[in-house]
Amino acid sequence: MSSLRVENLSICIGGKKILSDISYEFPAGKRTAIIGPNGSGKSTLLQSLAGNGYPASGRVMLDEHDVQGFGKKALARHLAILPQGAQVPPDITVAELVDYGRFAHRRWFGNDARADREAVARALEQTKTADLSSRLVATLSGGERQRAWLAMALAQQPQILLLDEPTTYLDIAHQLEVMQIVTQLNHESALTVVMVLHDINHARQYADEVVVIKDQHIVAAGDPNCVLDPLLLERVFGVTADVFVNAAGQTILSPLALVK
Repeated sequence: MSSLRVENLSICIGGKKILSDISYEFPAGKRTAIIGPNGSGKSTLLQSLAGNGYPASGRVMLDEHDVQGFGKKALARHLAILPQGAQVPPDITVAELVDYGRFAHRRWFGNDARADREAVARALEQTKTADLSSRLVATLSGGERQRAWLAMALAQQPQILLLDEPTTYLDIAHQLEVMQIVTQLNHESALTVVMVLHDINHARQYADEVVVIKDQHIVAAGDPNCVLDPLLLERVFGVTADVFVNAAGQTILSPLALVK
């Protein structure tokens, strides 16, 4: 099981510091949510974990090796990232999209076509997209498209899955569908998941750990049911919130107003 951590990571983009001296070890086999205000550096941190971009200082370590030292294919055999707003050509089918996820395992010669077919079929099954395999990606609904992209990432057979706001632009039903699939993958395969989330209650419900970022720094981390409370929402997001327990026994935070 691959391990992933950041050590004293600082990132600058266009001369502006986005992250400053970030250190954290993401627990293997668990789901970690990264949350924080808009512009706090959540997506930048996730991209850094995937080896995209060069840190101003510090490093990202995968199994005791700096991710910057991995080749693209070698890194993709360990981790997969599903970024925001991914685009594909209009004439590509779901099956073809998912098959692209096998690039990390292909060689110049002697490819294992059977292994590729089995991995693609498995990814389609895991994401409930097998019945969509012949459809053009361009014809899919938002929820279907997100599951297809998730299937492509799973076809890489990674040990670590990075998700950047996987429920953005989805309706409530498709948000729950995607989060439940991610949870099932984590439970069945011990897949390590690191995901940027906007929904505080999704972080409480679907994460084992939470990392809260504000003003370039980690300001809180740990069990989301302990970390995410009204005081944190006031300090980090500038809102007051009420707390109630729903019919499933889950504690819900309901924002009420901006802090004056």
